[in-house]
Formats: sequence, C-alpha cells, structure tokens
Amino acid sequence: MSGQLEVVRAGVLTTVQDEGRFGHAHLGVGRAGALDAPSARLANRLAGNSVTAALLETTATGCAVRPDRAVRVVVGGAPCRVTVDGRPVAWGAAVRVPAGAVLDAGPAAYGLRGYLAFAGGLRPRPVLGSRSADLLSGLGPAPLRDGDVLPLGAPPSGRVHSGEAVPWPGVPDTLVLPVRPGPRHTWFTPAALRTFTSAAYRVSPQSNRIGLRTEGPPLERARTGELPSEGMVLGAVQVPPDGRPVVFLNDHPTTGGYPVVGVVPESALAAAAQAVAGTVVRFVRA
Repeated sequence: MSGQLEVVRAGVLTTVQDEGRFGHAHLGVGRAGALDAPSARLANRLAGNSVTAALLETTATGCAVRPDRAVRVVVGGAPCRVTVDGRPVAWGAAVRVPAGAVLDAGPAAYGLRGYLAFAGGLRPRPVLGSRSADLLSGLGPAPLRDGDVLPLGAPPSGRVHSGEAVPWPGVPDTLVLPVRPGPRHTWFTPAALRTFTSAAYRVSPQSNRIGLRTEGPPLERARTGELPSEGMVLGAVQVPPDGRPVVFLNDHPTTGGYPVVGVVPESALAAAAQAVAGTVVRFVRA
C-alpha cells in the first residue's frame, strides 16, 4: 500500500536524495545525490529498501514528518534525538511510526547531515533517472518547506534486518582529505603546494552541497591569467581568486575556470559531508 508523507517541520535544509543522476555531465547536469552515501545506503538497508531508494537528507536541525499510513523508518547519519509523538525512539535502527503520528528527528548532536529512510522509499517524480534535488541546477524536488507532501512507495516485501546494532560511519573531529595532485597544480608556487599539504584549514560556514569551502592560508599562484572553462569532477579542489581551496561536492558545477590544484577521491568525501563549520581540515597527498 502506497501513501504520503506530510512535512511538519522542514528544518534549515532538507532535501530528497538518492544515489544521484549519472551520465549527464556533457549536458551540464551534475550528479547530486546523498552527500554521505554510506550513511544513506545503510539507512535504506535497515528500512528494507534498495540502496537506490530516495530518502530525506537533513542539515543540522533535522526535520519532522507525519505519514498517513504506518511505516517503518530509520533515522541515521548524524546522531540526533528521535521521537514519535513526543516519545523517544531509537536512532540508527528501524522503528514503526503509526499512521498520523509525527516522527521528529532533532538537531544533530554532532556531525551535520542526517538521513531518514522510509520503507518503500519516497516517490517524487524522477528527473533524468533520479529523484535527487540538485541545488545548483534546480533539477529534482525543491528543498522541503513546512506543509509539503511527498508520495511514499509501497513497503517492500521479504525479510528485513532484525534490528541488532550495526556500525554507523563516524563523524570526524579533524577532516583529513587525501588529494591527488593536478591537473593544474603547476599554476601554484612550490611554497603554496607545501602550504596546501601542511597547513591546517577550517571548514567555512559558507560551505554547502556545492562545495566545502575552507578558511586558512591562501595559495599563491605561480602564473597569472585565467583558464578557459574546463570540466570539473566530484572531489576537485578548486582555488578561486582568494586562494582558499574549495572541495567540490555532489551539486558542483560541471565546468569551471579556476585552477584545480588536486582531486579528493570519492571514497573520502562522505566525511566531508559531516564536517561542521570550524572543523579542522588537513589535505594530505594520496
């Protein structure tokens, strides 16, 4: 039986995400998708879904929703207090939410992004093969607002995880990002490259799903001028005119004209999704 989900409290930024849309960069369409992919996949598995099912990604303040049918829900990612009609329930495990009850995932105790997976998944209209919201292009569902209604898929059949404790990815105190140099590292002085892999940066409050911005020592260029726009990939570390590195995340542009000093492998980016403003960032050679 399908159903729907009413947004009671949208929070500061809550979006629908799945694995993202692939194969459209040549059209100027990025990937989007859950920033902390391991946490999103685990939440879906515990809810009995395919890892590709659409779910909610919250930012810092959580959200509250009301389903119109009973549904199994898993709240994971950044740890938080979870209640159903005001009564505490488990974080990180499947809980049953009765029809008409309010599930409230509170502010993150630490970390930044939470994931709410509903048995059957969320079913807004897919765009280019994905239900993910892309904040840069505007594709997919808009960020949620109070009173929005989302369609729920029919609950999956078959065996569901029994609910014993499972290990969730941790939230970093210090964000260590391995970086492969290039393709434009020669645009920077040797001293700048040493600074890049030795200095302590901090996560800027201006960070978002497009990129993790940093505060710290600027990187000095070895050459002037600007590049013609060229392709940008997930994890590219672009250096704008202020000299502070920006790590491109899932909603990044597909082209750009500032030099890329290195690329962070995708496997290291989930930790970046959970790094709050002020977190120490260190770049190390991969």
